Amino acid sequence: MFKRKAYDALTEWKDKYSNNYAALLEGARRVGKSTIAEEFAKNNFKTYIKIDFANITHEMSAVFDDIADLDNFFLRIQAVSGTILYEKESVIIFDEIQLAPEVRQAIKYLVADGRYYYIETGSLISIKKNVKNIVIPSEEHKIQVFPMDYEEFMLATGKDCDILRKLYKTGKPVGDSVNRKLMRDLRIYMAVGGMPQAVDAYINKNSFEDVDRVKREIISLYEDDFHKIDPSGRISNLYEAVPSQLSSNKNRFIISNALGKRTTNKDLELFSELLSSKTVLLSYNTMDPSVSLSQTKSLDSYKVYLSDTGLFTTLLFNAEEETNKDIYIKLMGDKLSANLGYLYENLVAQMIAASGKKLYYHTWKKNNSSHSYEIDFLISSHTKIVPFEVKSSSVRFHASITEFSKKYSSKIHTQYLLSQKDVGNDEMLLFRPIYMLPFILEEM
Repeated sequence: MFKRKAYDALTEWKDKYSNNYAALLEGARRVGKSTIAEEFAKNNFKTYIKIDFANITHEMSAVFDDIADLDNFFLRIQAVSGTILYEKESVIIFDEIQLAPEVRQAIKYLVADGRYYYIETGSLISIKKNVKNIVIPSEEHKIQVFPMDYEEFMLATGKDCDILRKLYKTGKPVGDSVNRKLMRDLRIYMAVGGMPQAVDAYINKNSFEDVDRVKREIISLYEDDFHKIDPSGRISNLYEAVPSQLSSNKNRFIISNALGKRTTNKDLELFSELLSSKTVLLSYNTMDPSVSLSQTKSLDSYKVYLSDTGLFTTLLFNAEEETNKDIYIKLMGDKLSANLGYLYENLVAQMIAASGKKLYYHTWKKNNSSHSYEIDFLISSHTKIVPFEVKSSSVRFHASITEFSKKYSSKIHTQYLLSQKDVGNDEMLLFRPIYMLPFILEEM
């Protein structure tokens, strides 16, 4: 199994919270939740039982007909599974818990009983529909599981991120040839992404055709899920519109453009379902970044990114049914003709989200102009803010972050321009290659 940070989060749960809370691994489908849960159970408990509610036998389903009598429930679940449970030494995994809302409601009583431990996993797609008539348990310790981040990807491919971390901490240029090599490594991650099956295909088959096939299968799976909720296909249309809306350089996601019609309340509900699926990331436009970013965010002005940049890359070139190998070759050589700054922007959004931070950006009108300035990302750091501007190549032009630094100079902690270029600066503006962003985030 790949080394995952969510595994470490489960270790913390077991050490600190497991007596009072079940662990709930949340995330999109195919990000590795079930694998992480089962591997953790194997390594940290004497025995475990895994119940997959997406593929449950009639006999096991009948066990849950009556959970009120816990003594009998535990005897029946051991009889059907063929596994003995040991008090304080065993864990029960409820996989795809969103499909069994009444079992999720019972977590409160199972945890209070105290005999065993519990891990839940859920993609949360359509979870709101499934929990209308139940009481959501407060006894859940939630752990967000994202696609593999860049450090996890590096470890999986046999590279050590500590070298990058040390290079970052020097604050000095790494040199043109080294920087080119490190950027090429990052572009491999952009092409493959962090879905464990795609990473496995890259490592074991070393073929972008196989990687792309896996990613297309995942996208197809997502769209099947979307169609179960909305047979009209509107959720799929919203999902597929993310790359095109980012490429249009608009300062917000426009639902009506994605659907080709005026937005209705039903469309807003479907957009909420898309967000619940965890397949996308939402970045809010904060209207006054001189105060709390969350308190001044606009609920009507936001950008949408895909939660995995590898899927973004495939969706971006999804016009062809078969993989276009030239696309991957050109991406590796940084020779794609289109201005793909938004591809790097999606990567930065994924990196920030994987660090556990919320996504915000800021726009404001230029004087005597219908155009706007835009700061791609803003992060709070103590009582200050840190602005990020993302470029795919040139760092010569950075009017937005320059004007922002003038407007909010007393509120800025540090300011960064992220690109493919080596370490440098323009007065107080720090230039950093994008592969150093995870280490910038570590220090916040």
